[in-house]
Amino acid sequence: MFNHVFLGTNDIEKSRAFYDATMGKLGHAGHPLPHGTVYPTEQGSLIVAKPANGEEATVSNGHTLGLKAADYATVDAWHEAGLAAGGTCEGQPGFRETSPGNMYGAYLRDPDGNKICVFTPNVGPKA
Repeated sequence: MFNHVFLGTNDIEKSRAFYDATMGKLGHAGHPLPHGTVYPTEQGSLIVAKPANGEEATVSNGHTLGLKAADYATVDAWHEAGLAAGGTCEGQPGFRETSPGNMYGAYLRDPDGNKICVFTPNVGPKA
């Protein structure tokens, strides 16, 4: 459905450290661009870069970028890597009763304030 998602950054190196750490936990490697980083997959790409219009990147109220994780341990590792790489917690790993199927997920804000999350289906109790 999606070709790509673009998130603006004001600090390429800080965002690259954060996304290399978090996307790496999901199995995706970044490739540097002159104005940011791209994380390509067969289904589409995540691009984190300076806005093309040259203006400062700002956070969109109500926007959340949701990513897939393979399992509960990957959600936990993603959240931990994001905190260690300069992100802030927007929701600890756990089951979300308001999500379809009570999925297991976690939320972070990246160094620029963008809200991102990862979810995996509920396949039973967490060990």
